[in-house]
Amino acid sequence: MRPALSNRATQCVIFSVIMMLWQAHAATWFIAPTGDDAADGSIGHPFATIQRAQKNVQPGDTVFLRGGTYRMTEAQIAQRRRIFACITVLDKSGAPGQPITYRNYVDEKPEFDCSLVRPRNMRVHAFSITGSWLHIQGIAVTGVQVTMRGHTQSICFESNGSHNVFERLSMHDGQAIGIYHVRGSENLFLNCDAWNNWDYTSEDGKGGNVDGFGCHPTQGSTGNIFRGCRAWFNSDDGFDLIGAHESVTLENCWALHSGLSAKFEKLGDGNGFKAGGYGTTSANRLPVPIPRHTIRFCVAVGNRASGFYANHHPGGSDWFNNTAFRNGTNFNMLGRLADNRTDVDGYGHKLRNNLSYHSRRDISRLDAAKCDLAGNSFPRDLKLADKDFVSLDESELLRPRQTNGDLPAVNFMHPAEGSALIRGGVDTGLPVRGKTPVIGAFER
Repeated sequence: MRPALSNRATQCVIFSVIMMLWQAHAATWFIAPTGDDAADGSIGHPFATIQRAQKNVQPGDTVFLRGGTYRMTEAQIAQRRRIFACITVLDKSGAPGQPITYRNYVDEKPEFDCSLVRPRNMRVHAFSITGSWLHIQGIAVTGVQVTMRGHTQSICFESNGSHNVFERLSMHDGQAIGIYHVRGSENLFLNCDAWNNWDYTSEDGKGGNVDGFGCHPTQGSTGNIFRGCRAWFNSDDGFDLIGAHESVTLENCWALHSGLSAKFEKLGDGNGFKAGGYGTTSANRLPVPIPRHTIRFCVAVGNRASGFYANHHPGGSDWFNNTAFRNGTNFNMLGRLADNRTDVDGYGHKLRNNLSYHSRRDISRLDAAKCDLAGNSFPRDLKLADKDFVSLDESELLRPRQTNGDLPAVNFMHPAEGSALIRGGVDTGLPVRGKTPVIGAFER
């Protein structure tokens, strides 16, 4: 009898079969920490950098990244423009049905350590993506630096393309924003994690510009979705949509301990989901119409300020089946008039099946008469208690992801048998398991 293959060996065999089938239509290239850009890019003679591999790729090709640490240096900065230093620039596009893929090999873990890249008075971008029809998967970026003392920001993944998929990326232990999207449409940010990012260099050292994820699309940059992403211990906000000129969807995302260091020191703003607003932009420069964002099935826990925050948005958004636990304020719908100067209680919002528990304020700055509220745990008095939940152990949310990249399976804040949460929701048009939607992000 032939011995059974190990799980690792089985994965390699499957990968090899996929590669043989794929090679009939597209090429594969390899890079490795011990590679050489003068090599041929084969699995036996890999390149050293993604930048070198990009010269060879064509639509449909795949670049496999072998595991290990890629220690980036200032000599590898691919582009210096004005005050921006972009270490790796992906500006070659795939095509519809033929994306260019950059991904980890089998279950290996490539990590790009950018801690040595410190160009004086420049903003550091570890990856600058302007190409379209790309799929970037299974890459970690660490140690991205800030080198300027004034108002500034550095970025792990800067996104300015369209029809791209950013999947299972990890951005941590640096001074930079995790993912920052501005231009481009129909991008999917899937199952990505950003944690322990804090700019302690610029301004007052509180890291006021370091969000886990920022999406600030320009006019025409539509259809951008964050799904299954997770942010914790980022010095400013978990997810930030300020200045967005088009609607953004945040779905099944988790934000924890925003505005706090890993030692729970108070840092930046500290909102889990900052969904809207335009800062000090003059009224004549606001988008017409004001976009409605969609925030659904998301979870905000232990964020220093608000769990879910409308951030002076001069209009409404859709908030469905979200769960807020132990934030400064769980839901803060602060709005602003069309002059973008006068703050008012939030109006135009649709809030359905949202759950608030254990906070000084369940909801604040909401003009209920000018909003559509139904199925929420507030303002009605459900008299919720700890026994209404299977678990209140928030550490479950920081468990490792499942093997397919999905968020970990948890019991946290799931409604317990007999809880009023189970049949307390209303129909939103979204699929549900039971006959009646639950209140909150988790179904039984």
